Amino acid sequence: MRIYRDVKTRLALLVVLMVPFMFSCSHQQEMSTPHNNSHVRDLSEIRQSGKLKVVTDFNSINYFIYRGQPMGFQYDLLQELSDYLGIPIEVKVNNDLQKNFDELEHGDIDLIASNLTITGDRKEMVNFTLPHSQTRQVLVQRKENKKNSFFAPAELVRNPIQLGGKTVYVQKGSVYVDRLRHLSEETGEKINIVEVPIEAEQLIRMVARKEIDYTVADENIASVNSSYFSDLDTETVISFPQNQAWAVRKGADKLRDEINYWLEGFKKTRHYAVLYNKYFKSSRSASIVKSAYYYPETGRISRYDNILKKEADNIGWDWRLLASMVYQESRFNPQAKSWAGAFGVMQLMPFTAKRFGVDASSSPAAQIHAGVRFIHWLDVQLKPYVQDKKEREKFVLASYNIGMGHVLDAMKLAEKYGKNPAKWEDNVEFYLLKKSDPKYFTDPVVKNGYARGTETFRYVRDIMYRYNHYLNINENTDLAQLVK
Repeated sequence: MRIYRDVKTRLALLVVLMVPFMFSCSHQQEMSTPHNNSHVRDLSEIRQSGKLKVVTDFNSINYFIYRGQPMGFQYDLLQELSDYLGIPIEVKVNNDLQKNFDELEHGDIDLIASNLTITGDRKEMVNFTLPHSQTRQVLVQRKENKKNSFFAPAELVRNPIQLGGKTVYVQKGSVYVDRLRHLSEETGEKINIVEVPIEAEQLIRMVARKEIDYTVADENIASVNSSYFSDLDTETVISFPQNQAWAVRKGADKLRDEINYWLEGFKKTRHYAVLYNKYFKSSRSASIVKSAYYYPETGRISRYDNILKKEADNIGWDWRLLASMVYQESRFNPQAKSWAGAFGVMQLMPFTAKRFGVDASSSPAAQIHAGVRFIHWLDVQLKPYVQDKKEREKFVLASYNIGMGHVLDAMKLAEKYGKNPAKWEDNVEFYLLKKSDPKYFTDPVVKNGYARGTETFRYVRDIMYRYNHYLNINENTDLAQLVK
């Protein structure tokens, strides 16, 4: 059930669960001790592996899915970094700060790419990059002042001393915890600090929905959210300006230095200013968050989700993989047409469309049904050659794009030259790329001649890349759904 009827009961239970953490040592002390004798993966090894492993957090600014496309300030910065380094980036999403620091320390990830406030304690645990932005901590409360309201605060807090006796919910392991503790000590007034495993933006929304009275957040995040919820007040500043940066593992000096070199130059460009304004100052952010296709909030990718779920279930596919494919084909546009004659949401070629009983005048639902029948047919044909279902999906995608004959040719070339004909990445895809070279497309094992495999190579990678982003959000929204 997505919504608890009794919000206060839910929060009370959450507090009970968090009691052991509330009385434990500070979040910096909870961080695992550095493994001084463990291997540190630095830039050269990352290049050899072929990917930079990154974790970021999901919210309406840093990372989200909108109309089927991954977006966000951190996401866009990472794409720029990827282009600069020439290394693909594998993005993982997690809003648990403690887990992110732990995974960095244990080498599971190479980079935490989020709005990490630089503190002395954290500098002992990680290496920070140059700051990518600067902000202050602010108190988030509601503007209303209704003394008869059960949820509303009696008055707006404008001085930290007024927080004495009040309950403030903050993200567990965040710098907000330390700041409130210091304020409590400095003012001599006890603040009831409740640490919860909920990201700051979600807590802001709980304030707006009258589920809690106060939270603390970065000023830039709070300001953006105040444009979504007009009753929020974010004017009470409780800290000095603080630098925010990314973090790499201690010992990954070359990675940090390379990121710093790129970041120092990139921050001076007009493109950086455009990106920052796009996510932190543009009024369009509010329309995105309120859209029916803001995936973290609604769970919807497109207007065709229900059709895609039904059709994908019929062939045993994850509907999000099918959605990523349809996005790649048409951006969910039923009027899309290609120079080669493909049409509609599934971009079926006329011959294939006729075979499965549709044409350009058919409804999007009928076109999707026909396209999925074609996918199923390809899957059946390829199953004898590729037994693994998840691996076979990539072969099906490639065949949908370029034709199964060319894919079978690439499989034969892979087998001839000692690669695995049942594995796509770095094996069959490699020889599909080679089919534009006379040495390979004239090889006796090739039956379908020349093919320009570059487009199909990117097609499969783009679909799987976007699919992984859909999975990222889905696997990390349970808590967000809980507090809605």
